[in-house]
Amino acid sequence: MTDWVQQMIADGGYLGVFLLMFGETIFPPIPSEVIMSMAGLQAAKGTMALIPAILFGSAGAMLGNIVWYLAARWLGLARLKPLVDRFGRWLTMDWAEVDRGERWFMRHGYLFVCVGRMLPTVRSLISIPAGLMRMRFLPFVIWSSIGTIGWSAMLAIGGWVLGTRFAEMEAWLGVGSTLLLLAMGGWYLWRVFTWKPSR
Repeated sequence: MTDWVQQMIADGGYLGVFLLMFGETIFPPIPSEVIMSMAGLQAAKGTMALIPAILFGSAGAMLGNIVWYLAARWLGLARLKPLVDRFGRWLTMDWAEVDRGERWFMRHGYLFVCVGRMLPTVRSLISIPAGLMRMRFLPFVIWSSIGTIGWSAMLAIGGWVLGTRFAEMEAWLGVGSTLLLLAMGGWYLWRVFTWKPSR
């Protein structure tokens, strides 16, 4: 996975970073850890500047975040309920869990949106409950941007600091991404087969 990401960043520059981070948000298995670390590596090589790379990557991720938010806001809880009732096992949730999540999100939503941007998998999906719960758009964008820029900066700076030594870590990043995907798949299957509706 790291080879084609590195090639796209090398060929596409800032636009490549933007598109990759947008894709990572829409399709979570593309890992931002690899994308922004590679962008930092390119900055260390002098082929792009670090700050613009962080900003373009963050902008791409935020565009994806807004797409998910608007889609979920359009769907709304009213349209979600029939889907949960019908496909609860495959969604691994029932309406009681949605109600609990709504109450929790109303209390801690802004903080969760910010911190969630720094958590694997969660960062790509946190826009969905924000949209479903109809979080106000401007606070959503502000808190999401804080978390997204912070996460992108940490990864890019890490790649920049490692510099040429980053090549030694590419194999480990590839293995880590594969293990993460397997863990996500295993967790989902476990949820499906052990799921029982709340009483």
